[in-house]
Amino acid sequence: MTFPQSSTSARPRKSPGVVIFLCFLAIVFDGYDLVVYGAIVPKLLAYEPWGLTPVETGAIGSYALAGMFIGAILIGYLTDIVGRRKVMMVSIAAFSSLMLLTAWAPTPELFGLFRFLAGLGLGGVIPTAIALTVEFSKANRRNFNNALMFSGYAVGGILAALLALAFLPSLGFQGMLALGGIPLIAVVPLLFKFLPESPAFLAAKGDRARAERIVAEYGLELLPPARVHGDAPEAGRFRTLLTGRLLGAMILFCLAGICGQTLVYGLNTWLPQLMVIAKYSLASSLTFLLTVNIGAVVGVLVSSRLADRFGPRRVTAVSFASSGIALVLMGTGIMPLVAMYALVAVVGFGSVGAQILVNGFVATYFSGSTRATALGITLGIGRIGAVLAISGGGVLVAAALGNFINFSVWAIAAAIGAIAVLTVPRPRDTETKGGTASAPATSNTIHH
Repeated sequence: MTFPQSSTSARPRKSPGVVIFLCFLAIVFDGYDLVVYGAIVPKLLAYEPWGLTPVETGAIGSYALAGMFIGAILIGYLTDIVGRRKVMMVSIAAFSSLMLLTAWAPTPELFGLFRFLAGLGLGGVIPTAIALTVEFSKANRRNFNNALMFSGYAVGGILAALLALAFLPSLGFQGMLALGGIPLIAVVPLLFKFLPESPAFLAAKGDRARAERIVAEYGLELLPPARVHGDAPEAGRFRTLLTGRLLGAMILFCLAGICGQTLVYGLNTWLPQLMVIAKYSLASSLTFLLTVNIGAVVGVLVSSRLADRFGPRRVTAVSFASSGIALVLMGTGIMPLVAMYALVAVVGFGSVGAQILVNGFVATYFSGSTRATALGITLGIGRIGAVLAISGGGVLVAAALGNFINFSVWAIAAAIGAIAVLTVPRPRDTETKGGTASAPATSNTIHH
């Protein structure tokens, strides 16, 4: 026998927008942590007690990304086992506490250690937030809602740039990092009170009554029929993702993730210093950092609507390509100031924006039961690009190769990212939708 499906005929009592907003808040501080490090790099280099070189500063910056590499894969997998609500709260509490310890670190060695440990918590936030946002969204709004939620990443970057412009001279790098502890008292209590558990997780764990109650309360799409006695058991998540056509898709998504995070983390960390090298003042370089993140917010909200309508494949490829072209043009050194600001905004859209679209592509490509695990793998492997970009950016700055190479070298990642997303195999419903706790296939998946 089969169990009855949940019904959304009754008027929902709670808004899915609350869930998306809570995920947005969590991602704001992830973006703050990323961009604030780029903003404080000049101060770190000038901090005489530590005497850091550009290469050492890049290496320390990459430690958080190494932690996020481990955290995204491990915690992304755990969300499909212990629940997304618990993982979200614990991850945010952990990275907020460790941001405070980072601010108070007396030595560069402890500074780097705390950055690494904070990265473990940060790594768990992103795949969990994306999985929840997609699950609590209508099928024809999943890319847009994911982009809206993940725009918190760029909003956090804008916040970091604005606060650095206003307070970096007085607070120093320690004070700017200490502000990253705010989620411990401002976000975690809100999550505890208002964040529901994932219905797909609850249904997979056998608590179907509670899952259907949440579906009805939030007006979500119907759960698929419950597994009946005698049905074939669901394959292991890693085994499912790493076999057949899905293995090819995972490899290409990971490659796109590496390229996206190379652009996001490399540029947000080193753009201020690259602009200083290009003879712009520190204040101007921080304004460029602000422009990058404004461009990301505006661009991705537009492109995500296009992704919902036409599919994320082509829109994501265009995002990557636009950032590559803009970076090459920036490296020519012949652009007037107004044009440079416009190009920097395009770079923001094509770096942060492309990464957000890649995440949305993954989230809508895979099923509800494997979504967080797939996101965790993609984001975790993608951290390889982030680590290489942050540490390699320090080598690039130290090599003093000239402005054209300083900017255009990043375009290589953009080109590879565009090719990767264009060659992801078309999904088959039986591979990505069948036998899972996901929403039924819709036109949103046909265009992949």
